[in-house]
Amino acid sequence: MRLSAPKQATWWIALVIGVLGILAFLVTIPVLSGFAFWLVVIAFLLLLLAAFVPGL
Repeated sequence: MRLSAPKQATWWIALVIGVLGILAFLVTIPVLSGFAFWLVVIAFLLLLLAAFVPGL
């Protein structure tokens, strides 16, 4: 199994989603605070998927 580095755009998208999840946990954001944990999980899963799928 070969792993590949995610593209820069994928990395930035995962970073933004993860930071939004952390901010939503620390500060009350009406729309996002209920999904704070899931936003961080989605960000990590996106990076994990990008490592396994070349070109993502």
